[in-house]
Amino acid sequence: MSTALVVENDPSDPPARLGEWLAEAELPLTVVRPHAGDELPETLDEYLALIVMGGDQDAYPAPDGTPGAPWFPRLEGLLRKAVRGRVPTLGVCLGGQLLAMAHGGLVERSTSGPEVGPGLIGRRDAADKDPLFKYVPLLPDVIQWHRDEITELPLSAVLLAASSRYPHQAFRLGDRAWGVQFHLECDLPMIERWVASDMMTLDELGYDPDAVIAATAAALADVEEVWQPFAARFAALALGTLPDADIPNPGTGRTLPLLGH
Repeated sequence: MSTALVVENDPSDPPARLGEWLAEAELPLTVVRPHAGDELPETLDEYLALIVMGGDQDAYPAPDGTPGAPWFPRLEGLLRKAVRGRVPTLGVCLGGQLLAMAHGGLVERSTSGPEVGPGLIGRRDAADKDPLFKYVPLLPDVIQWHRDEITELPLSAVLLAASSRYPHQAFRLGDRAWGVQFHLECDLPMIERWVASDMMTLDELGYDPDAVIAATAAALADVEEVWQPFAARFAALALGTLPDADIPNPGTGRTLPLLGH
């Protein structure tokens, strides 16, 4: 059976609720963990979709040119193949940053400081014509945990969501690849682990750890209300069953009928 390939870049950020939502939508998952020594495939020919999770690494190389993780160059190559091959793709936080970097975007340490905990983002007008984001509300709830940001989107990217401090919260490349700066996969145990391991960031922000956990716990139902249907639509796109979806052809402005894999 064909599956979606999930790349887990860091043990702290597994697919969690996102994986559960995709499985509920009947999209089988194959999780590879390069941080644990798993090899990334050369191609995506055997996969229905590509999902790249977050992590504590930097998407950009160190000053000496060392990549944020040894497998990032190969992963960026897969992300380019995904867009060229019209393989449904979703990059989450670090995964979204890598999607941008792979296509000529720029990721840097944010001058706005870290963004941590529950919040709202604003859907842009272009989302009205997006096959996934057009069903997302104008001010969807999200969970944030990052100190880097996408400062320049790839030239061909379509901006779908923004916020006042971080203008590139969600974007699309081509007709089937999405990157998001925020987290939609988190469950409460994950947040509790992040709080315990990132006390320095919370101290920098002046945040009370228990308050961050409580605020996130209170927001999780609202996050699920928005992003579980989003995940189900992504699964339907991967499976070739998304109804009434004519996908824009970014090169011509025409529409293309949705094709299965």
